[in-house]
Amino acid sequence: MFESTFPIIVVPQGAEYKAVCRGLTSKQNVIPIPVGGQAVSRYLRSCQDKWKPQTKVLVMGLCGSLRDRFQVGDIVLYDECVYETKVQQCDRSFTAELYAHLQDQVSLVKGLSCDRVVCSAKEKLHLGEISKADVVDMEGFAALEFFQQAGVQVAMLRVVSDDSKHDIPDLTSAINSDGSLQPLPLAITMIRQPIAATRLIRGSLAGLKVLEEVTTFLFAGEKI
Repeated sequence: MFESTFPIIVVPQGAEYKAVCRGLTSKQNVIPIPVGGQAVSRYLRSCQDKWKPQTKVLVMGLCGSLRDRFQVGDIVLYDECVYETKVQQCDRSFTAELYAHLQDQVSLVKGLSCDRVVCSAKEKLHLGEISKADVVDMEGFAALEFFQQAGVQVAMLRVVSDDSKHDIPDLTSAINSDGSLQPLPLAITMIRQPIAATRLIRGSLAGLKVLEEVTTFLFAGEKI
């Protein structure tokens, strides 16, 4: 079991939040956040009083792979995250503590945050080449930027839910400006791309299962 002071866990709302909660005996330190960088920034600023300096925050969730070596179900620990030309470092000591605990079950990576869903294999390859990043998400950079400015010790642990070789549906139009998903546009997008949708669902379910397991491993001592 992770021997550090129990951190506050922030995780995207919906299925990712539920998976993390299933992995814990107590849910009082788990906070759901919206999807997408701008929505995350607005939300975190709106509850600024929650974040005291020297607090430990662990950002968890799913991500997409930008490289062949990272497959669905792989656990990754961010060293840093980039957005456009900006870079945010994760807290060194907290990250090292997590890495030492997980050891060969986790890989240290460079993350990339985007304002939209990266859905095509071709674009994943291109983004991986130009950014030198290993994985992609939508809210990591915004969360790191906020917490670093607040003087909070922050680390980021994610699970890969889609690989770099296949397309997934473009869900960008189904995400509201407040970071919530719109069920009808989401369903229409999935119906229009049934093969990619099936792949996304399978990858997400596999990733969520590992997300739950790694949470339990870290905070309840059960093996992955």
